[in-house]
Order: sequence, then structure tokens, then C-alpha cells
Amino acid sequence: MNQRIHHLLDRWLAESPQRPFIHLPDGSSLSFADIGTLTDTAEAELRAQGVRPGDRVLVVAENCPAHAALILACSRVGAWSCGVNARMAPGEIDAFAAKADARLVYFTTEGSRAAADHARRFLAVDSDLAGLQRSPVRADAVAESGPLRDEVAALIFTSGTTGTPKGVMVGHDALAHFARVSAASRALAPGDRSYAFVPMTHIFGLGTVLLACLHAGAQMVMRPQFDPADLLDALARHGVSQLQGPPALYARLLAHLQEQGIARVDAPALRYVYTGAGPLDLTLKRRVEQALGQTLHHGYGLSEYAGSVHLTRQGEQRDDTSAGYVVEGAEVRAVDPATGQALPTGQRGELWIRGRGLMAGYFRDAEATAAVMREGGWYASGDLGELHADGALFVVGRLKEMIIRSGFNVYPAEVELALNELPGIQRSAVVGRPERDGNEEVVAFVELRPGATLDSAAARAHLRQRLAPYKLPAHIVALAELPTSPNGKVLKRLLQERAQTLA
Repeated sequence: MNQRIHHLLDRWLAESPQRPFIHLPDGSSLSFADIGTLTDTAEAELRAQGVRPGDRVLVVAENCPAHAALILACSRVGAWSCGVNARMAPGEIDAFAAKADARLVYFTTEGSRAAADHARRFLAVDSDLAGLQRSPVRADAVAESGPLRDEVAALIFTSGTTGTPKGVMVGHDALAHFARVSAASRALAPGDRSYAFVPMTHIFGLGTVLLACLHAGAQMVMRPQFDPADLLDALARHGVSQLQGPPALYARLLAHLQEQGIARVDAPALRYVYTGAGPLDLTLKRRVEQALGQTLHHGYGLSEYAGSVHLTRQGEQRDDTSAGYVVEGAEVRAVDPATGQALPTGQRGELWIRGRGLMAGYFRDAEATAAVMREGGWYASGDLGELHADGALFVVGRLKEMIIRSGFNVYPAEVELALNELPGIQRSAVVGRPERDGNEEVVAFVELRPGATLDSAAARAHLRQRLAPYKLPAHIVALAELPTSPNGKVLKRLLQERAQTLA
């Protein structure tokens, strides 16, 4: 039988059922056997409710053991788990349920007020699984048939930072393969404890945290949301050895450290720190490494590839923002986006990807799938990057986010890097604003560090020393906080809308 993701749990149920797996905020722990029991209960309920192979089960969730059990129970039944973050708006949740054609919708109500609010709208009732509620069954939901029915493990909805979210069909084999690759990349072992706050509704939390920990038999210090104070306590007193999250996590942590007057974090067990799911700024990287006393590893991944395709290596210290080297089973090339021709080493182009982790397509959206797939099984990512002679990848931005100013290309990441060098700026985001003549203005939004103010004259003087004139922002706007998705990605589409309102 082909491997399914629930087989990762089966191994530990057979070998070490009483070993701890999940540590909760109240100090309690659940063993692999405990998660197995939860999974048994969830599987029985799914079958009792008539859930069939190829059905989609939507889970409106914040991280909790019951969500992990539902993911594994869906795998046993042959249904596809479809996680969506409970902190999304009602209209977004409704759209996801409709897009997934979900037969059943679950809500992690016990640990999430947001999930409870959504559950009331869906007239949900208590589930057999403690802490969960479920909607009435939709009898008219159409189960998937054909080869995809057994191949796909989950639908991962794209974050929608720049457009309409799509349902990425992620395979059992792709997820199980990446779980092994991810665990190996950081020598994850049973004695490790990973701080698991990244939502399991996202490929980062599902593949890099949950399934990698299951593959290695490692433990998770599970949290429904990110809280800097709780993280510091977990690092100091609860043996957290691995920390992963988007750059926004580290920006929030640094802001908290500054507010508390903490220069160096107490983290006696910490040995691996990683960031992904967003561009890495060199200033942020250096500050994190100084505060945590560890190398900040980086990678490049996406929902359409069941995890990362490039990762930095343990033991290698780079003073740059490289996303590291291609992982086992993946191929990446930089191409001319107009012709699809591969570019020489060091030249900037669109990143095309293929390999074992590639998605089966976008769910019931042949047009969107065809728009990104190329001859030879390549996926056109829309990301811009360059591959150096040593194989290291540098991602410089999104093709659609590139700004055309006076006939020249402006890459937002270049401007953001220069802005983030300023002492008072926590992080920044740069977008283009169309002008009547077809040109684009460069508009910068900055999030300030605690207690800082924006000195526009000093900022512009600094930028003139770093950037060509056509790259200089026409506006620099200070915000209390940059808008982000629940997964920590900056929502540039919202900033583009705001840029339209500037005088």
C-alpha cells in the first residue's frame, strides 16, 4: 500500500506509544497513544457521518491536538482535510467552504473564540471529539473520483496576499517525502521539542512542523497563536530546541525584547532556528542571530510544492539572505519569463519548479492550473530569483510585484532592504502605484520599532546613498503595524489599495 500521512503516526503507536508528543499551554502533555485515541474517535465519527474517500472535510482551526487528529483521521478514511485559519473573516470562511465543496465542516471551538463564532453561524453541534463542533452533513457534496481521490491528502488554500485564494491539491507522497526531507535538514530527533505555533492550516505548519515531527518522533510545544512572552518562557523553561516561523514572528519577538529591555534570550536547549514563508531581510537576520545566539536558517517554499524546495544547511553560517540549496527530489531553474528559456548562473529570472512534491493542480480549476504549468512538468512560480555558482538561491520578489519606473525595473525587496537598515524601522513593504501615463510610483510603508518615529528627511537621505533615483519612493508612510495574513505574510494587496488613496 502506498504511504499515507497517517502511517507516520502508526509507526510510533507500534514502537513508542507512551512517549510524549504534544505539550500544551496548561502544562499537560499528550503521548502518541493519546493522539492515536483522538484519531480513532475522529475516524469513527467521520465514518458515522458518511464521509467517503474523496470527500473534503473543512477544519476551521487554530492549533490544537484535535485538529492534528482530524488531519490524520481524514487520511485513514481517504477524505481530504482542508484547514482554514479561524481568524479569517466570515465571508472568507464561507468562500472556502463553498470552494472546497465540503461535506462536513469542523470548528476547534474549545481553544479558539474565533472558531466558536464561526461555528454558531454554521449551526454546528458538539462533536464526539472533545473541543470540536461540526456542521450538519452536506448530502449534495460531490466526492472526488479517479486517481486524485487516493493521491491527494489535503487542500491547502493559498494565502491570497495578492489575489483570490486557490485550493492546492497536495499529495500523501509529497507530504510524507517532505516530512522526511525537512526532519533530515535539521537533524530532528525524538529528544527535540519544536515550538509549534505556525498554523497547521498552512503548508508550513502542516509539513515542516506537524508531519516532520511525526516522521522523526519529535515533540511539539503546541500553541494556538504566537505570544512573544510565552515563547520566551518556553525557550527558558520548557526545553524548546527548534523554532520555526515567518519573518513576522521574529519582528514581533524583537519588538517585545526591545520593550522589555532584553538583549539576549535565555534558551539553553535551542539549537535550530529557521524562517520561511516570506522574504528575509539581512538586518532582521543579524538582529535575530544576536538575540538568540543561533544561526537563522532560511528556505524557499510554497504551498504548490508541499514545503520547501531550497534550504540552508546546518553548520553553514552565511551573512546574506540566501534561501540555501535545492532539496532532494526537487528541481529549480531561473528562466526568462517571456520565453521560458533557462538563464545562465547568476542571472535573475522567474523560478520554475518540478519534482516529487509538486501539487496535483488547483482543485476544480483547470484554467488556473493551466496558467502556471509548463511543458515538461514545470510549475511557473511567479517568484523572481537567481541561482549562484555554488547552487545557493536568492529570491528577490514576485514577478507581479515588480514596479516599472521610467522604463526601469524596481524590485521591492531592494528598496525594503535599504529601508530596513534604518534604526527606527522594524520592517517595510514596497508597492507600485500606477500613474496616468502608464508609469508607476514607488510607495513604501514602514512599521516602526517601539518608541521610534519616522524622520522622513533622514530616511530619504539614507535612500539616496543606497538606491538609484528611479528606485526612490515617492511616499514613505509609517504604520503602527503592516497588515499580515494569519500565516505572517504581508498583505501587499491591502497596501496597494491604500496607496491609491495617498495625495
